[in-house]
Order: sequence, then C-alpha cells, then structure tokens
Amino acid sequence: MTKSPGLRAPRLMAAALALALAGPVQALDLTAMTPAEREAFGAEVRAYLLSNPQVLMEAIAVLEQQDQANQAAADLAMLQANAEAIFRDPASWADGNLDGDITVVEFVDYRCSYCRRAHDEVAELVKSDGNIRLVLKEFPILGDDSVLASRFAIAVLQLAGPEAYKRVHDALITLRGAVNDQSLTRLAQDQGLDAAAILARMSAPEVEAVIAANRQLASLLQISGTPTFVIDQTMVRGYVPLDGMRQIVAGQRAD
Repeated sequence: MTKSPGLRAPRLMAAALALALAGPVQALDLTAMTPAEREAFGAEVRAYLLSNPQVLMEAIAVLEQQDQANQAAADLAMLQANAEAIFRDPASWADGNLDGDITVVEFVDYRCSYCRRAHDEVAELVKSDGNIRLVLKEFPILGDDSVLASRFAIAVLQLAGPEAYKRVHDALITLRGAVNDQSLTRLAQDQGLDAAAILARMSAPEVEAVIAANRQLASLLQISGTPTFVIDQTMVRGYVPLDGMRQIVAGQRAD
C-alpha cells in the first residue's frame, strides 16, 4: 500500500541533496566551470556532507513532511469530490451512532489478515467513543474466496437486513477455513437465515453492482489495499492500532 523504502530512498536522497545545496549552488554558475573545477567542487561537496551528515537528514525530514502534506491535500480533494459515495451510499451497511459527529468508513476484505486484526479495535473505537458512525465497504481484492465472502455478506444485507449483516460480517472476518457453498450454507444456517435464498442472491446483478461501485470508488480514491479507512476528512491506508485511530478522531474533531 505504501511505497517501498528502497524505492523512495534514492529519490529522497537526490532531492535532499539538491535541497541541502540549493543555497550554495545558486551562487555558482556550474556550467561555466571547467571539468577540473567541477570535479574539485564535487569533492568539496562530498567532503562537507560526509563531515556534516545531519544536513542530509534534515533535508530528508523536510521532504518527508512536504510529501505527507501533499498527499494529505490530494486525499482531501478526492474525499470532497466523492463524499456522497463514500459517506452516504445507501447500499453500504452503517452502524454505531448514525447521527455521530464523525464517520469512519472502512474498505474491507474478509481474507485480509490486517482487516481481521483491526476488526475488534474498530468495534471498540465505535463502542467506547459513542459518537461515531461506522460504514463498511465490501472491497474483495484477495481472490475468489474474498469475492464469495463479500457476495454472501451483501446478499445477507439485501435480503435479511443490517442486523443479520452484522452477525455475518463478524463471522466471516473470523472464518479460517475455505469460503465455498458448503461453509457459507453452514454459516447462514448457524445464523438462522435462509441459506438457499442467500446463495441464490449472491449471483444477482444487485449484488454485483455493489462490488462494482465499491471498486470504482476505490479506484477514484487511489485505494489499492485493505484495510483502508476514511476517518471524516482523513484517508488512512493500512492498519492503525486503536490508540492511533482515537488520535485521528480527536484531530478531526479539533479541526
């Protein structure tokens, strides 16, 4: 989800070097130097940086801050442009305090280990805060089992309603075995649901439309992994511990 440090490091080092040397270089006309003068200048720069490595570290820190600020601004623009689909899509399950002052939207895949890790912490965040509205977006990206699980959950929501969906969601996120007709039939029966009707509904165009819409929205938001959270006006790509989510919520309320 995030860029590899190995890919970012050369770019950051090059940019940091340019930033660190911006002042001195601006005072020189490098094109007017002879090859020998440029070689001598380069040697002096290298010696200076080896003697003062903190200069590069400071420049890298500045560039990281600029990258983060630019990403946050781009995310905010995308969130504002797609707010209706993100926060008020009637096809997505919503719970918690439906009149809460903060909405947390999670793009989830049932086979994602980090989604499973986040599940109880998201539930605790919503419960302990008391003023958060939670929205789940089915976003199956990890293979056929993921797609089947999401189709099943959506079919339950459409046929049996939000309370049944919540029970099924909790069961699917902890399901360790294969996802197939047999396991889904058992799950439906365990929840007192009409397994045959739900399995038949899984292939309905109404179910496919929900998944297609979520995938299109994820593409617009440049989301490629799960879990991804939208916490009010902040995009969070990847797992965040409970304390981190609480800090983000508090920051949104303070803005």
